[in-house]
Amino acid sequence: MQTYLGIAEILVSVLLISAILLQVRGQGSGLFGSAQATHRVRRGVDKLLFQGTIAFTAIFVLISLMSARFITS
Repeated sequence: MQTYLGIAEILVSVLLISAILLQVRGQGSGLFGSAQATHRVRRGVDKLLFQGTIAFTAIFVLISLMSARFITS
């Protein structure tokens, strides 16, 4: 079971990193954010990436907690 959780954690982390980097690429100023303070509405693929990032984060946290639980028991 621990092996499957480790593999799932690696896969979800790669997906999470990819989703974050794809969002940053759309911002235009690199990894450190932009100085513009404009309000943008998320639509289409941008909205899908944003929601996917939230979902991948929740899945990653759950898998990490389950993995920690199996290590301690």
